[in-house]
Amino acid sequence: MKILVISDIHGSASALRTALESFPEFDLLVLCGDYLNHGPRNPLPEGWDTKETADILNTLADKIVCARGNCDSEVDEMMLSFPCLAAYTNIVLAQKKAQENSVNRIFVHHGHLYDREKLKSWLPANTLVVSGHTHVTVLEKDGGLVFFNPGSISLPKCADGKTCGIIEADEIGVRKISLCSIEGKTIRTLEL
Repeated sequence: MKILVISDIHGSASALRTALESFPEFDLLVLCGDYLNHGPRNPLPEGWDTKETADILNTLADKIVCARGNCDSEVDEMMLSFPCLAAYTNIVLAQKKAQENSVNRIFVHHGHLYDREKLKSWLPANTLVVSGHTHVTVLEKDGGLVFFNPGSISLPKCADGKTCGIIEADEIGVRKISLCSIEGKTIRTLEL
């Protein structure tokens, strides 16, 4: 299974198109919030077009798993043809054979409601925590969990630039997480 992870689109149809063209083959599209609006603290991103962004996402509705961002509202859900206002969601990967230390659960949230310490006290070991919000990339293990923030495809706030991610999984669990530029270049990888 190949999962494309995108966060903090903020209505940039051009950045979304670039990422989707760079990674055309995926089974699930995980969105970590902030789909259409840029928010009061951010500038308008390049290629800002909320209607086109919604249209692109709506064509992929059957593949989308997502969580609400701090810039998302009921109005956004009126434009989108998939439910997008849950604070978090879980993806449980089917296991053919249970293995100790296999990462078979993915917890997806935006990142503005639950901090790392709360999640470490809440979630079972060997969970992959996927979030956005900060527009800063993270890919690391901490306290039995794996933390992955793919950054932002439209308004990056780190040296990695406009980024997204790929999670590769099989019947045992998550095998590999890659942080990538929206043009498809791998920046760094964590193998599990």
